Amino acid sequence: QVQLVESGGGLVQAGGSLRLSCAASGRTSSSYAMGWFRQAPGKEREFVATISWGSTFYADSVKGRFTISRDNAKNTVYLQMNNLKPEDTAVYYCAVKSRAYLGRTYSDGDEYNYWGQGTQVTVSS
Repeated sequence: QVQLVESGGGLVQAGGSLRLSCAASGRTSSSYAMGWFRQAPGKEREFVATISWGSTFYADSVKGRFTISRDNAKNTVYLQMNNLKPEDTAVYYCAVKSRAYLGRTYSDGDEYNYWGQGTQVTVSS
């Protein structure tokens, strides 16, 4: 089992920045893929970013503005969000996929085994 706890959400004006953190505990491994997803009110959950074996992959909507990083020693993944837009408003979820393979990216939420409780990000215009 893996437990995930997100933090760092909040209210920010358009153009501002936030950094989300997700601390993992339990049976963690540096071989796991870790990802961020988000869900806005009335919308489907969508992929934001993932990191696996040092490689990163982003949704087109956040490319160039968001950066995912990982500290394996702390079992923590981060999402640095810059130049935030009102359309980034959502609940952001951290997720872990065990048994991630080198060279693959994981953008489908159904591939992830564990999820955090979510943290709210609100961007005002």
